[in-house]
Amino acid sequence: MIYDVGILGAGHNGLICAAYLAQAGLRVAVMERRHLIGGAVCTQEDLIAGCKIDVGSSVHIMIHLTPVLHELSLYRYGLEYIEMDPWACYPILGEKKCIYFWRDLEKTCDSIASISPKDARIYKKFVTHYMNLNRGIFETFLMPPTPARLGLAVLRRSFSSTRKVWSSLDTLRQLMLPYRNLIEELFHHPHIKTALEWLAAQTGPAPVVAGTGNLLGWNAIIHLCGAHRAKGGSGMLTQALGKKIAADGGDILTNFVAVDAAWQENNWIVKAEDKREVRCRRLVCAMHVVSFLTQIWKDPPDALRKKVSALRIGNGFGMIVRNLVSQLPEYTGDPTLDFLCHRGLQLLCPNQNYLLSSYLDYLAGAPPQQPSVVAMTFSALDPTLAPPNSHLLYTWGQWHPYRLTNGESWSHIAEREADKLYDLVCKYAPNMRGALQARFIQTPEHLSEMLALPNANVMHLEMTLDQMFFYRPCLELCAYKVPQVRNLYLTGASTHPGGGVFGASGHNTAKLILKEVGKSVT
Repeated sequence: MIYDVGILGAGHNGLICAAYLAQAGLRVAVMERRHLIGGAVCTQEDLIAGCKIDVGSSVHIMIHLTPVLHELSLYRYGLEYIEMDPWACYPILGEKKCIYFWRDLEKTCDSIASISPKDARIYKKFVTHYMNLNRGIFETFLMPPTPARLGLAVLRRSFSSTRKVWSSLDTLRQLMLPYRNLIEELFHHPHIKTALEWLAAQTGPAPVVAGTGNLLGWNAIIHLCGAHRAKGGSGMLTQALGKKIAADGGDILTNFVAVDAAWQENNWIVKAEDKREVRCRRLVCAMHVVSFLTQIWKDPPDALRKKVSALRIGNGFGMIVRNLVSQLPEYTGDPTLDFLCHRGLQLLCPNQNYLLSSYLDYLAGAPPQQPSVVAMTFSALDPTLAPPNSHLLYTWGQWHPYRLTNGESWSHIAEREADKLYDLVCKYAPNMRGALQARFIQTPEHLSEMLALPNANVMHLEMTLDQMFFYRPCLELCAYKVPQVRNLYLTGASTHPGGGVFGASGHNTAKLILKEVGKSVT
């Protein structure tokens, strides 16, 4: 059988691309190296007894601003979302105070005002302005990027009615700042600044990296779309995509470890380690750009190979521990009776110096001595995730280097570093001491191997301004179709618009292919 399109890699972008193509009537085959689909959007039940454990992403935000869920009718295939509201909280260590980030902007400002009325007024103006700006930028995310599209989107939004508050030129200046500098410029109270800085850090770049100002502004968009959890685990999104592809006649081949791909006799022939073979007229590579050049397109032009070799993958991103605990954290800083913090991301970071010290340790090739934590307790929203009378507590720590240069190895220090993350939770919620029942530790080494992420960067490439839009991964590959090679495409977090549970890259790649073959995208 010769397929119309073969998709190599069953992460959510590859599956979204395949689902659109199959829905349009094309014969599609998805090839996945692991025993199950999903990539970094995957939930497993064989890691801690009785638990449904996410092995990659957990929170779904940006995909709700795309047409993907509606156009693919994924709710018909078992996908159900639970909104996280408040979507984040910042309990203040040593005080009975907490800052809640609600989808509703006014409620968020009321919470900030309980700490600093001045900052609440500033936050409202900031979010209003940056929500408008980023809605314009978001329009460019659902199509191949060009300088003209980006420029028009930014200018159109900048010269809106809000220009009396921030001129367009000042907005551009703010975008070029490190987000710590932008926070220091605008906000006053240390707790407000720390909460905003830890939120902005979640995309990866450190607070002192230039050109990251919009990582602070981008959180404004969550007030528009909210943050959500897939009921049953993050992987329910990709499971629904798999069912959709199968319903439309597509094939999904797991344990397919590709060892060769070549264009022969007007078709792509992809060979697996176990001798299976897939023939297809078009081949979409839903994988890291570095893997693409080492495994598939092995003879690119020298200039392009040099560009890709110069891309900044970084030395790791972070580590996460999936803890099974006997009770939920009772944060002393969350004075509400129903512990609102359990509904969203719990930002545990005593002050801004904690963040900076972690980054400085990371630059030195050592795990952070004082890691900050984003804690997540999704079993409070979805009891199906954990056994009765138990809960799941995820602890995410950032800036844990993949390559250690301090003489240690991750295999020897994994337990120690996991303890550090859990200990910080205990400082905020003393009831958690003695509550740990079991855990699954994902060090940078584990993330890299399990999810095929070079250097354990969950975003594939660093999400800095010089590696975004038409520079992601480079000018020659930013529009998904590989130049000088017939019917070959690249999709995924290495391409525009980048990482996260988004699906825009897969959507855009499918739209490009369907345009080429003369079919509708929906």
